[in-house]
Amino acid sequence: MKRICSLLLAAVLLTGSAAAAGGGEGESQPALELSAASAVLMEKETGTLLYEKQAHQKLEPASVTKVMTLLLVFEALDSGRISKEDTVTVSAYAAGMGGSQVYLKEGEQMTVGELAKCVAVVSGNDAAVALAEYLAGSESAFVAQMNQRAKELGMEDTTFLNCTGLPAQGHVTSAYDIALMSRELICRHPGIREYTTIWMDSIRNGAFGLTNTNRLVRFYQGATGLKTGSTDSALYCMSATAERDGMELIAVVMKSPSSAQRFADAQTLLDYGFASYALVSVYPDVPLAPIPVLLGEQSQIQPELERECRLLVRRGQEGQITTRLTLAQDLAAPVEAGQTVGRMEVLVDGQVRDTVSILSPQQVDRLTAPKLFARLLHRMLMAG
Repeated sequence: MKRICSLLLAAVLLTGSAAAAGGGEGESQPALELSAASAVLMEKETGTLLYEKQAHQKLEPASVTKVMTLLLVFEALDSGRISKEDTVTVSAYAAGMGGSQVYLKEGEQMTVGELAKCVAVVSGNDAAVALAEYLAGSESAFVAQMNQRAKELGMEDTTFLNCTGLPAQGHVTSAYDIALMSRELICRHPGIREYTTIWMDSIRNGAFGLTNTNRLVRFYQGATGLKTGSTDSALYCMSATAERDGMELIAVVMKSPSSAQRFADAQTLLDYGFASYALVSVYPDVPLAPIPVLLGEQSQIQPELERECRLLVRRGQEGQITTRLTLAQDLAAPVEAGQTVGRMEVLVDGQVRDTVSILSPQQVDRLTAPKLFARLLHRMLMAG
């Protein structure tokens, strides 16, 4: 699944748009009642934009910045560079962070996993800086990595100046860019849910309670995360993720006037997405038939689809999905494993929406002359 997600992300970034299912350029958008200055709704698996409002406006993200902080932490975790059990010793600098915090003390020790929980659940600035210093040696070095990763993801509206989202002149991003990094995090690192779905927990052996800043986790069906943020200048921001019926959506709102309006905006976007779209698994209308192999050590191969096909469609279009198969009639050995032997076109109401290659799952070597002679002799004897 990680490979599928990464391939889909690359395709979206290369095309610069993923509006095939609606909500993009050239299609009308619903008149959603939003208080936010900027907003985006994106489907996770395909990266399709379902709704946008001033999507590339550069605004302060506040603690939604920490989506990138968590992305780098989870990339390090999932690559094995660090583990959740690693012990981090808190520096004086990290302990001195203002704003949202878990009141870390200089010299206090906490595991990477506990610090990640503090960042995801209560947006601890001190915990974020402690993790940044552990991974990169200093916050400034970590911020350089954040900006490099943003560049790699195509986040062209983004400049990070810290890992927390505390106010800093020039520390900006956009709703679209937040959706990109949110998608990368939840698609490539589903383990983040272990933290972002927590409603209440504690640290320090139960001595310090944690309550999620994202109230949708408790009150919205299917909520999976992701990160809230607010400052006096940024106002109220959020990247909200939720999953229903196998489809996960990312709703980003920036500069909502109040906390309540931020959550209402996110819910409005998510409600629209779940009511209007479906993610459908597509299979061939008929089974893939074996393909004969001429002069091969095996007489045939059983072709397979290159990848799973999941198609985003508007509600009501599920019954309009059809497939069209093109398969090689005969193959001549040798056949390579992974060789393309056909394609499956996926159509919605007669229009091609996706094409999936059909591959040979195995290698078939060409018969040598002695083996060919032996096979012919065997057939002659059997016929007699």
